Amino acid sequence: MCGIIGYLGKNDALPILIDGLKRLEYRGYDSSGFAIQHDDKITVIKAVGKIKELENKLIGKTINGKMGIAHTRWATHGKPSEANAHPHTDCKGDIWLVHNGIIENYQILKKRLEARGHIFKSETDTEVIAHLIEDLYNGSLAKTLQEVLKLLKGAYGLAVFHNNEPDKIIAARYGSPLLIGLGSDEIIIASDVSAIIRHTKQVIYLDDREMAEINGKGLKIFNSELQEINKTAQKIEWDVEQAEKQGFSHFMLKEIFEQPEAVINSTRGRFIVSDGKAKFGGLENVVDKMCQIKKLIIISCGTSYYAGLIAKNMFEEYAEMPVQVDYASEFRYRKTILDDETAIIALSQSGETADTLAAVKEAKGRGALTLGIVNVVGSSIARETDAGVYNHIGPEISVASTKSFISQLAIMALLSVFFGRKRNMSLVMGKRIIDELQALPDKIQKILRLNNEIKSIAKKYYKVNNFAYLGRKYNLPVSLEGALKLKEISYIHAEGFPAGEMKHGPIALIDENFSNMFIAPLDSVYEKNLSNMEEIKSRGGRIIAIATQGDNKIKHVADDVIYMPKTLEMLTPILSVVPLQLFAYHVAVLNGRDVDKPRNLAKSVTVE
Repeated sequence: MCGIIGYLGKNDALPILIDGLKRLEYRGYDSSGFAIQHDDKITVIKAVGKIKELENKLIGKTINGKMGIAHTRWATHGKPSEANAHPHTDCKGDIWLVHNGIIENYQILKKRLEARGHIFKSETDTEVIAHLIEDLYNGSLAKTLQEVLKLLKGAYGLAVFHNNEPDKIIAARYGSPLLIGLGSDEIIIASDVSAIIRHTKQVIYLDDREMAEINGKGLKIFNSELQEINKTAQKIEWDVEQAEKQGFSHFMLKEIFEQPEAVINSTRGRFIVSDGKAKFGGLENVVDKMCQIKKLIIISCGTSYYAGLIAKNMFEEYAEMPVQVDYASEFRYRKTILDDETAIIALSQSGETADTLAAVKEAKGRGALTLGIVNVVGSSIARETDAGVYNHIGPEISVASTKSFISQLAIMALLSVFFGRKRNMSLVMGKRIIDELQALPDKIQKILRLNNEIKSIAKKYYKVNNFAYLGRKYNLPVSLEGALKLKEISYIHAEGFPAGEMKHGPIALIDENFSNMFIAPLDSVYEKNLSNMEEIKSRGGRIIAIATQGDNKIKHVADDVIYMPKTLEMLTPILSVVPLQLFAYHVAVLNGRDVDKPRNLAKSVTVE
């Protein structure tokens, strides 16, 4: 989501901080900045845009200091601006900090602090931490931070220093990665090993609720009770280029493995477990209008379109709302019936998709309530819609979308609870869906452990020229998404079909050279899927099946089976798509493709 680096040692801090920021550029960001302490003076410089813009501000300047912190920001609260860029400070300018993560209760804390006379300079959630430290400061930054962290709800990885305590940086972590690099007479704090690997390969990873204090005498690590603990340094075995991908061969694979965290971050703070309800801070201003909505239209493109198709099933089954899913590129060019009882939901990872943005403007101009689900704060769709929800999953670098798709599905499942509980959904069903959503990260992890097994299956099929992907009900859109992944990164012809439609034409394609991927979990259409698989097998077609753990019957029909844990039928797409992503990835690698940058494609399509 963002990048942190902090330095204390024998060398000038500035070159090391700037180099660290550059090493973190791959993560995506919209602004950057640093704070360097020298004697009793603190130099702070921030810039919007690329790090080059920050470097341009350094021309002709001499900035001394052996200690400092720096940050690349990817907006979550407040648009990209110098005021919102990190580091952030308190009222007096004595405390400076950088922060990754989300403080869910910052608005409540901010109101309390403002009532006590604190003046805020940014729109961020991060700044509230600096003011809390100022408000509670007791002469010890470590002890004060310990008390502050007890007040925070959400996730944080942070580094902070106080001008009253020179040559000292305190770092803390909960839910957002942070590590300490041990060099020769120098210590580096970072959110990612890529920022420090040029200087040292000896690192200590902080665990949740741990704090670290670095000063001129060395390093101390504490637990949440400020009791000093011992941790052993680990040696990093990979080089700088690999470190940017955290040891993964490609960003796509890294992002596939980030999907458990993506589900957590997309749903964090949005559950009301006891009531079986969902809440969305970004929708609070339009809740009354949303209660009057009788029809939803989901507009999107590509992978997001398939997420919309799955959401249609969720809303119609659990919220009892009629839903229409449109390609954004088609929406403007036909006469869609819109009124003040219709809401538009725009799905876009980048928030800049030109077709989707144009469709939002069209719908808004015709009186519909427009809602956005986007991953990029301050993006065009986020600004254009009446209200919206952020994914909070950090940048997705690989062109082929993976974690954004799963994030969209998790949010849509929660939205179906949001609408459903205002209609006829029972408390029991609301709680059941929420319980299953909370269990999904662990279940995704179980599928990720099958990576080598899926790679072995890919080796059997990577020379195949044609593939059919088949599914029903909730998993029909998953078959479309699986086919899209295979063709966009491996360039193998693949099509997604409704399994029940095979006998109405596509089955003519089936022979021993035409392979098939079936998404067939133990759900309400399982027996139908099994029957369709028999039809293909009898015609010589090879079959890979995505099935539910414990289903032994399917082994007698499929040539290869990849198992996933059981979950609610509505949530099976969040699990069933993961092996399809891994299969497509391994097929593409085996064929020597440029996985992260497939030909002719762009991450954000900003032209119609």
